[in-house]
Amino acid sequence: MIDIKEHEQLSVMNHSCAHMMAQAVKRLYPQAKFWVGPVVSEGFYYDIDLGDQVIKDEDLAKIEKEMKKIAKDGKRIVRKEISKDEALEMFGDDPYKVDLIQDLEDGNITCYQQGEFIDLCRGPHVESVKQLKNFKLLKHSGAYWKGDANNKVLQRIYGVCFPTAEELEEHLHLLEEAKKRDHKKLGRELGIFMMSEYAPGMPFFLPNGMILRNILENFWYEEHTKEHYQFIKTPIMMSKELWETSGHWDNYKENMYISMVDDREFAIKPMNCPGALLAYKAGLHSYKDFPLRMGELGQVHRHEASGALNGLFRVRTFTQDDAHIFMRPDQIESEVMSLISFIDRIYASLGLSYRIELSTRPEEKYIGDLAIWEASEAALAAACKHAGKDYKVNPGDGAFYGPKLDFHIKDSLGREWQCGTIQLDMNLPERFDLTYVESDGSKARPVMLHRVIFGSIERFIGILIEHFAGHFPTWLAPQQIMVVPVHYEKHLSYAEKVNEMLVQNGFRSKLDARNEKLGYRIREAQLAKIPYQIVLGDGEEENGTVTIRRAQGKDSTTLPLDAFIAMLKEEVEEKRL
Repeated sequence: MIDIKEHEQLSVMNHSCAHMMAQAVKRLYPQAKFWVGPVVSEGFYYDIDLGDQVIKDEDLAKIEKEMKKIAKDGKRIVRKEISKDEALEMFGDDPYKVDLIQDLEDGNITCYQQGEFIDLCRGPHVESVKQLKNFKLLKHSGAYWKGDANNKVLQRIYGVCFPTAEELEEHLHLLEEAKKRDHKKLGRELGIFMMSEYAPGMPFFLPNGMILRNILENFWYEEHTKEHYQFIKTPIMMSKELWETSGHWDNYKENMYISMVDDREFAIKPMNCPGALLAYKAGLHSYKDFPLRMGELGQVHRHEASGALNGLFRVRTFTQDDAHIFMRPDQIESEVMSLISFIDRIYASLGLSYRIELSTRPEEKYIGDLAIWEASEAALAAACKHAGKDYKVNPGDGAFYGPKLDFHIKDSLGREWQCGTIQLDMNLPERFDLTYVESDGSKARPVMLHRVIFGSIERFIGILIEHFAGHFPTWLAPQQIMVVPVHYEKHLSYAEKVNEMLVQNGFRSKLDARNEKLGYRIREAQLAKIPYQIVLGDGEEENGTVTIRRAQGKDSTTLPLDAFIAMLKEEVEEKRL
């Protein structure tokens, strides 16, 4: 699926289409006043004040019909420059535009006009509305003006536009597919997680979700053990003084949950880093100890705005698969190369491709010497090059304390998710006075890397649900096998024996011996997206075999039970997709 905001031609086209939609809305609702109509990854939207009138689903078709008339009319889109005073006069009856204009610097302001409609805009736009005929309005919702819950709720209408009807059709097909894969819907249907108004933004993991989560976490520990990581667990609540030292108290306090304990202020941790730094300071370290890799699956809490919460994708508590790596400056490049290789292996095991972005020093408000920044950025770039990985430079988007590599994974629908990060930090080692003993006996400051691969266990599970559409590979599936006897009484004994054999061999198998029709039970197992269904009748019992069918297949195969177990063991051990 294309990220329209990142595609220059589509971005221009969709912003132009937002103006065409606003023109159609103004024709149908003369009282309409407009806030902003930006391009977003999915297309465009426009925030509109319609007074007492509320947009309904059926109104989108009326707006589309008017948009088609405008596109067919084929007016040119004309850029105009006017002064700030002229703009205030032109849009004087629209308080939203007046608010925008007053925030602009003095000087000329650009507008774009097509037919009778004119709107403030920096542009650019397409030449004519004739180029905007392949569009679709997708949905509508309410949105607070300026995103502030204290302000009026405006009507937000979303749409998308493509150069050709075929591209639009393909995109709409992908959107429909994304709806079917919605992790909130599948998470509920498959018994993976739930949300409750008693704990907004804080997911409850259900039995199937805990199986999936434990498999992922065990996989994480196994792979990190191979890479010589040490594991720690730090407290979930620590005192105000620690957060003052780390800088979070001054810069992040409004997002932290704070409580009084024994007349002292404490905060539930929003990040794991300060705890890892205290763990480092618990002992003396020599240059021989490096690189020192400390891993933690640490639960954090952040007070996200209620309107931003979204299933597992945006929550108020989540578990970061953190690692904090301490090293000498000369080890940066080799360690980052090793990390890239490690991240590559983890993502490959889940069938996820990715691209890398290198975010460099901000123009202003950064700490550390320029020479150290340049050397650090060069080390990250060289690590990518020597690892054989291309990367895109994201100028000025590094944190104030260091450059970083971001890993954007691509799912089966082509959507991108920023998950992995390798972040160089020149700030916290200084704030916490971290040292190690150099070969000549002197004290030196270690280089520190923050690193995540999944990013957030919860969010990553949400991504996997949608990536696999709930059809998890056998090694990840909460339930791997459903054993289905053809007749309840006649074949139950053999079915119990087969199920027990599978369980004893370490497989997640269950028996469905309900007094229901065979087809109904098989269908139920398919809807539950269980990888294997085993059907057992007279022939299977007589020959000691099993008839198997895959959840997404129509064909069935009959095998000796031992052969099926051997096949399944191999599939799970190799983590086949």
